[in-house]
Amino acid sequence: MENKNKKNMNNNPEESKDKKIKSILLYTVMTFLIVYAFNTVKTSMGLEEITYNKFIEMVENKEIEKVLITDSEIKITPILKDEKDKKVLFTGNMRDQNLTSQLTEAGVDFNKSIVEQNYIIEFIMGWIIPALLMFVAFKFIFGRMGKKMGGGLGGGMMGMGKSNAKLYVETDIAITFDDVAGQDEAKESLREIIDFLNHKEKYTAIGAKLPKGALLVGPPGTGKTLIARAVAGEAKVPFYSMSGSNFIEMFAGMGASKVRDLFKEAEKNSPCIIFIDEIDSIGKSRDAQMQSNDEREQTLNQLLTQMDGFDSSKAVVVLAATNRPEILDKALLRPGRFDRRVIVDKPDLKGRIDILKVHSKGVKLSEKVNLEQIAKGTPGAVGADLANMINEAALRAVKHERKEIMQEDLQEAVEVIIAGKEKKDRILSPLERRIVAFHEVGHALVAALIEGTDPVHKITIVPRTMGALGYTMQLPEEEKYLVSKDELLSQIMVMLGGRAAEEEVFNLVSTGASNDIERATQTARSMVTIYGMSDRFDMMALESVTSRYLDGRAVRNCSEETSAIIDEEILRIIKEAHNKAKDLLKENRDLLDEVSEYLLEKETIYGDDLRSFIYKKYPHLKKEKKVDELAIDSDVQLELSLDDNKGQIIDITTDEKM
Repeated sequence: MENKNKKNMNNNPEESKDKKIKSILLYTVMTFLIVYAFNTVKTSMGLEEITYNKFIEMVENKEIEKVLITDSEIKITPILKDEKDKKVLFTGNMRDQNLTSQLTEAGVDFNKSIVEQNYIIEFIMGWIIPALLMFVAFKFIFGRMGKKMGGGLGGGMMGMGKSNAKLYVETDIAITFDDVAGQDEAKESLREIIDFLNHKEKYTAIGAKLPKGALLVGPPGTGKTLIARAVAGEAKVPFYSMSGSNFIEMFAGMGASKVRDLFKEAEKNSPCIIFIDEIDSIGKSRDAQMQSNDEREQTLNQLLTQMDGFDSSKAVVVLAATNRPEILDKALLRPGRFDRRVIVDKPDLKGRIDILKVHSKGVKLSEKVNLEQIAKGTPGAVGADLANMINEAALRAVKHERKEIMQEDLQEAVEVIIAGKEKKDRILSPLERRIVAFHEVGHALVAALIEGTDPVHKITIVPRTMGALGYTMQLPEEEKYLVSKDELLSQIMVMLGGRAAEEEVFNLVSTGASNDIERATQTARSMVTIYGMSDRFDMMALESVTSRYLDGRAVRNCSEETSAIIDEEILRIIKEAHNKAKDLLKENRDLLDEVSEYLLEKETIYGDDLRSFIYKKYPHLKKEKKVDELAIDSDVQLELSLDDNKGQIIDITTDEKM
């Protein structure tokens, strides 16, 4: 971030002078060494020195073709059999009075240079001018490379060994906690650090010490970097920002040197904040590694040493961000280094509403826009997702030549982010279109007719660019943090309702249920191996989750024999759910046909349309089931995260995997 009024944080004149002197000395030494080597190579390639005795011997043996005599030396061209080996010899001028007669007798052509040798000119032409040219070339080449590779704090030869951290001063950071929404707990955890940076005398008076480091942990897109910058903005102190990968260089020891330089600069400008993004790139655990990386380990060791070594009274706080805390070295996480772990998790409903309000400040919204409705329809979304939705809605409003964003723009933006844009050029055959319609209605009917499921909000057979030929959307009536076994079994039934409808109506199976099967199998596996919902294994932990903030992959903690039994238990759960879904649709075949034909006609129907068909056959459900107040006319609700069990998107694709 460039700023005309930016303060120079490295404005120590003596230090700047020393750096300039060192640079000039370095350039000068390197230039003279190269010029010397150049002259040496030049001499070795063109001339060969011999003794004067050897020269006289060659004259007597008539081995010389011609001679040029100068003030200081005699240049000799010998007679050679092969012209390719032609070379020039030289020896010192001994001012021999008999040399002329000897050369005449031997028949050697000779000449005496009339130009007297000027040693000063020779030195200038041979050394000074080449040295100046080389110095200018070095300054130009390495100066440009140093600017590109050296960056903020760096300098020197291509910035090697310098921290290259971006420095933001007080006037550069306009972000405060007002610009960070949905992370109230994280902000509260960091306010104490801000207060210490601004009023450290209160804490030192009572003997309290500032936490040296705070680790920001959470999924991608939740705003870890934004919060770190907001801390600097609130504290109004210099902010050094650097990515963990920037410490790694091709030369061993350069990363450790960068760490030393970064902390040295920070201590000079304390109080300040050091922020290391993606610290897992240098902070990976050193335990039981098959292939070690010496450069990364040296960098990590230096970081540990620096965090132990600097004085906490100087008010230098190290903030770091990662979404892989489980792979960090234990030494990095102990008290005295990163004392605090601040969780920056996915926002809840209130947090999503606040985030949408923050990101909508700079755009023109219609008075009829209901951000709360959009927030309720996007459980599992992070700040980056919501910001992207606001931007997509703005782009759609411009596309339709509107001067403000309407509710339908926001609703369509949600669908575009999740399912992609409508694919208008994909034309299905009549049979495929019917299969897709019955498949989606099969999902919707199972969801509407059993307990423990979320209300259906939309059913469509309009293809999307993400690969879906149609999808059924459900939205929870309230945010859930615990899910029961019966609810998970109901979810599996809903997932398998599409395949059950295909079998009931067309007596066939298609590739359209591939995504349903994958998700149903994963849910059943989690019930058996992680949640302890299997009678056969009781509460035995058979798998553990790794990378919980990324893909949440499960690692098996059991033998091969037990794995086979697990597969049998998963198959039993899926078969039971599949059979129940088929029986339910068979009993309500009339509803399946009626709703599917209506969907084929309209292409898209909403929750109220589906419930109107169901209430005709089952009037008592109208009293038992809560009618969703959010699905009004063309309102579109969409669920983002399939892994949080906070609603589902059920889709059909022609590919094996979506």
